[in-house]
Amino acid sequence: MTTYVALLRGIGPINPNMRPAKLKWGFEEMGFKNVRTVISSGNVVFESSSKSEASLEIKIEEDLPKILGFVSTTTVRSLSDMEKLLNKNPAKGITHGNENYILVTFFKHHSAKLRTLPKSGAGYKVLGVYKKEVCIVYNNQESKTPLIMQKLEKEFNKEITSRTWKTVERIVNKMNVAT
Repeated sequence: MTTYVALLRGIGPINPNMRPAKLKWGFEEMGFKNVRTVISSGNVVFESSSKSEASLEIKIEEDLPKILGFVSTTTVRSLSDMEKLLNKNPAKGITHGNENYILVTFFKHHSAKLRTLPKSGAGYKVLGVYKKEVCIVYNNQESKTPLIMQKLEKEFNKEITSRTWKTVERIVNKMNVAT
């Protein structure tokens, strides 16, 4: 069994079917094992015998509407991939806060266009560009997340989702803990 995290886009706990307990139940209904959630922004850790992240993404995206009644773009990463990202530590020496808000954007697919992103812009700086992730630091008081997301969405569509660096750390910690 491999440990994965499903990063669900657009999850808000105001919808009862998007709350952690319901997400956990829904993923168990899909047949996944050792299901647990990390905070309430759509991070679901689970185990599966599948070796294909793409197949898992398709399964989850097809099953969510049937089981929980909503659609969500889903990006899946293995524990190994998440640990590699964490070990790259692109934000080394930067303390996360309002003036230094560290954000990782996860892409469903690799794109050569990632390498063409401007290294900095209105209130943000790119810290690292990887195969399917981009790490950005921005001043939360100068450039709100939606402005950066609009730029990325315009270039890469909505097959992306973002998490703070602190959330990435929490996800990896949860992935490393057996239930």
